[in-house]
Amino acid sequence: MPSSVTALGQARSSGPGMAPSACCCSPAAVQRRLPILAWLPSYSLQWLKMDFVAGLSVGLTAIPQALAYAEVAGLPPQYGLYSAFMGCFVYFFLGTSRDVTLGPTAIMSLLVSFYTFHEPAYAVLLAFLSGCIQLAMGLLRLGFLLDFISYPVIKGFTSAAAVTIGFGQIKNLLGLQNIPRPFFLQVYHTFLRIAETSVGDAVLGLVCMLLLLVLKLMRDHVPPVHPEMPPGVRLSRGLVWAATTARNALVVSFAALVAYSFEVTGYQPFILTGETAEGLPPVQIPPFSVTTANGTISFTEMVQDMGAGLAVVPLMGLLESIAVAKAFASQNNYRIDANQELLAIGLTNMLGSLVSSYPVTGSFGRTAVNAQSGVCTPAGGLVTGVLVLLSLDYLTSLFYYIPKSALAAVIIMAVAPLFDTKIFRTLWRVKRLDLLPLCVTFLLCFWEVQYGILAGALVSLLMLLHSAARPETKVSEGPVLVLQPASGLSFPAAEALREEILSQALEVSPPRCLVLECTHVCSIDYTVVLGLGELLQDFQKQGVALAFVGLQVPVLRVLLSADLKGFQYFSTLEEAEKHLRQEPGTQPYNIREDSILDQKVALLKA
Repeated sequence: MPSSVTALGQARSSGPGMAPSACCCSPAAVQRRLPILAWLPSYSLQWLKMDFVAGLSVGLTAIPQALAYAEVAGLPPQYGLYSAFMGCFVYFFLGTSRDVTLGPTAIMSLLVSFYTFHEPAYAVLLAFLSGCIQLAMGLLRLGFLLDFISYPVIKGFTSAAAVTIGFGQIKNLLGLQNIPRPFFLQVYHTFLRIAETSVGDAVLGLVCMLLLLVLKLMRDHVPPVHPEMPPGVRLSRGLVWAATTARNALVVSFAALVAYSFEVTGYQPFILTGETAEGLPPVQIPPFSVTTANGTISFTEMVQDMGAGLAVVPLMGLLESIAVAKAFASQNNYRIDANQELLAIGLTNMLGSLVSSYPVTGSFGRTAVNAQSGVCTPAGGLVTGVLVLLSLDYLTSLFYYIPKSALAAVIIMAVAPLFDTKIFRTLWRVKRLDLLPLCVTFLLCFWEVQYGILAGALVSLLMLLHSAARPETKVSEGPVLVLQPASGLSFPAAEALREEILSQALEVSPPRCLVLECTHVCSIDYTVVLGLGELLQDFQKQGVALAFVGLQVPVLRVLLSADLKGFQYFSTLEEAEKHLRQEPGTQPYNIREDSILDQKVALLKA
């Protein structure tokens, strides 16, 4: 809705560019920290209607997904529901996107299974510590650090996660039991024991997948409902829209009804979810120690056990959530504040740990449902959160009859779009070198997630450093040789630039004058200045000239401050060429014997 977009946008318009001297308690600052103050005063009955429908749609998607993702995380099913409601309430106050929904996701559940050893206490503590790290990053405005994780690395990780999660559900889809969780062992034992497939689970799982696929295709192809349509057409299309949007809940309910029907007859061909703890979770501090049969595991030992997970989980949670928020903000023409999003997700995980939640993040699938349902403000999340709480209080006894194969079908259909086959073709066409970090991340994530992400980030960083150390240069032959660096010059590039200039101008016979065209150079450092000073001396010894053109003011200021002997610069290339060909009337700006101070004054006046 345009008005809601405007209200949300106004709350963020002064965020990143706000003057440092602004009072932290000013109305604008308070509104930036509490985005709800931007849209709540103009909240309308029409928005309430749209938010209620959207929140209900997301809730019917979130409940079966939460049960399924708890299985991915290796935790009892109730922990998925414990993790599905806190984000709805926190984001209502702190969120800067009207579309985003926070809760358990497939990727976050996979990471939790890696680092918490299928122990609820570890998962809850990881949520608390991840929230602390994310909240600190938001308060310190460190959101820019996420920009150092390149898109190919993210795509490599998500594609590997889709394969890992999807294949991890094959055992439940086929009714296989006692399959080890490590990926390569899982693949080996699944194929080794394929003959033990339960026919009932396999048939039900495949039917559920087919139903989900058909309902999704219907959802994508059903035209939107318009007010000018006849009432009968509006009603029929509205029913189709509702059924296809809540397809996860419908398919899981159908599977549970089938399983219950068999249970009544005394024969059960499916593996069921089983008992789910009833009632709301108790409010308590996260477990900072765990008592086992072998003694007590201290907080320090728990932190050591989780290891790299304390970096990987909060980092990937932030990446996933902000990527989702940015995608829908761009699609729906509004802005988000990345640092405010860090605060929202950090506080969600911290408070969620008080109600036994494991780490959560922004869900792309449920956010898409939210946006397609016409949500107007983050208030839609309140309906979703209440629906999850009601299911915990009144429906947990019914979850007993949900077949695991049906939940496996829900997970597989949810993660299938994460495997992006198009990215490989796109990078091959656009820039093949970017396939390197993507493939490194993709392959190593099957071994250890942290190694895959770290290796991919390092490869991306090396590529970035290489481009800084060896910037592209354009050489133009003419009356005077012109060399144009394509970007800023920093100390790793000093030697490469020197070698390029020497090979083009001084190591030829006879030596040639050269113009360094610096239009694209926006910054230089002291190492580069020293290198340029040595080059000027080399040119003077050879009896030729080195001139500079197109210097931006910050770069010119640095070079003038260095007081380089023989330094001369011109405003245009034509002036430089005329001077180097010794034509009259084209003196460089420092050809006179003025002091460096006088030249700075002249520069500032110009």
